[in-house]
Amino acid sequence: MNGRRIRAAAAVAGLAAVLAGCGIRTTEVPTDYGAAPSRVPCVMSGSTLASQSGNGVPVEVFLVCAAQLVTVDRDVQLPTDKATTDRVRIAQALLDQLAASPSDEEKQAGFATDVRHGTSVSGPRRGDPADALRLSTPPENLSTFALAQIVCTLADNASSDGGTVVMGGPANSPLKRYECTPEVRSRPGTVAPPVQTVE
Repeated sequence: MNGRRIRAAAAVAGLAAVLAGCGIRTTEVPTDYGAAPSRVPCVMSGSTLASQSGNGVPVEVFLVCAAQLVTVDRDVQLPTDKATTDRVRIAQALLDQLAASPSDEEKQAGFATDVRHGTSVSGPRRGDPADALRLSTPPENLSTFALAQIVCTLADNASSDGGTVVMGGPANSPLKRYECTPEVRSRPGTVAPPVQTVE
């Protein structure tokens, strides 16, 4: 028993010494290794934001970052096609911005987009509400992230009714009013935009 007690006491003493060695001792020597690297995604520096400003129309688009929707400031050049309304031109410019690959700075900050190239938008057809927008791709065929990005971006910039946008697919596909809610912005991959059928 004495031998066991001696070995146990030695083991406890050894463990205490190891644990004591894990502490960080204070030092009087000044050290400066610069600012700690930021682990917060979805944030770009002020100089980066300033460098992205241009002479176009200032808009906000919703990109995906850390599984959420986060606004990014962009400048868009509106086409001068007289055959379409200002509202449709703005909507198309916004879709083009969503489909564009994020800049290197945006990628480094964790931004991405799920909207694919080639999506176009047109205005209301005969019998549609005046605020309707029709996409070349039916909204129900979009990914959950892409639909949330488009709904929130269009509702924020090109909607006559704040927070919602009336959209449908091509031809005579049914129109629906989509809403961009805080839940959609925080969980676009699992929470679909609420919809109401438009008669």
